[in-house]
Amino acid sequence: MAACLRLWRPRLGPRLCAALSSAPRQHGGIRNIILNDPKKRNALSLATLRSLRDDILREADSTDLRVIIISAEGPVFSSGHDLKELSSKQDTKHHAEVFETCAEVMTLLQKLPVPVIAQVNGLATAAGCQLVASCDIAVASEKSRFATPGVNIGLFCSTPAVAVGRSLPRKVALEMLFTGEPISAQEALLHGLLSRVVPEDKLEEETMKIARKICETSKSVVALGKATFYKQMAQDLEAAYRMTSQVMVDNLALKDGQEGIEAFIQKRKPVWSHTVDRAYK
Repeated sequence: MAACLRLWRPRLGPRLCAALSSAPRQHGGIRNIILNDPKKRNALSLATLRSLRDDILREADSTDLRVIIISAEGPVFSSGHDLKELSSKQDTKHHAEVFETCAEVMTLLQKLPVPVIAQVNGLATAAGCQLVASCDIAVASEKSRFATPGVNIGLFCSTPAVAVGRSLPRKVALEMLFTGEPISAQEALLHGLLSRVVPEDKLEEETMKIARKICETSKSVVALGKATFYKQMAQDLEAAYRMTSQVMVDNLALKDGQEGIEAFIQKRKPVWSHTVDRAYK
């Protein structure tokens, strides 16, 4: 693992441990990946991107892993790419590898079977803003700001625009991209880049509330729902309803789908299997 990333296991008891240890009690856990290179403004160097990819993929299908939280040390969540890697000292092949790896990581976040939460406490710019926009949920402190300032140094934020343009209204995204000016956390919340904005001293607590709530659900059902959500968003209305109607039928056929309904009817807490086993054909 690169030095700029570290993994932290929250002290939340065996039910909410991070799913990185081999300890058998760490089930239904939360993995917290921390960008930990504040002197370099948590830049997403090629090494950092590779390490981030490895950390989010590790045992992703294990039932011990339920949620991933990405946070950062220091006043900057991430300043984006390491510009030293994008200078003429590196060749075109290296430049292409940086952007291809970044695109792979951002796409991977939405393909993972577990929800990914960005916990932002500070400035997120360029690919750092892209990382926030690519996560399923984003919680930020009131002091956080977001920008795509590449245009000001002659490198338009075209790849960050993919995620930002899918999270924000077009005209808001384009103003950010054309001017490079930052928006506040409240503006980011208003326009859909963030899920919620909280006081800085409540940031971790509020993020963990969301993570804990997710941990109470069936991993297999959440995985199915997450994959379906992103698929249907890319379809027209009729196609989306056709596809999701079949997914609802498939969901009902799952053991956990029937367990949840039976538990509701019987007024008890469900006991999830977290598997894709079917209750019936």
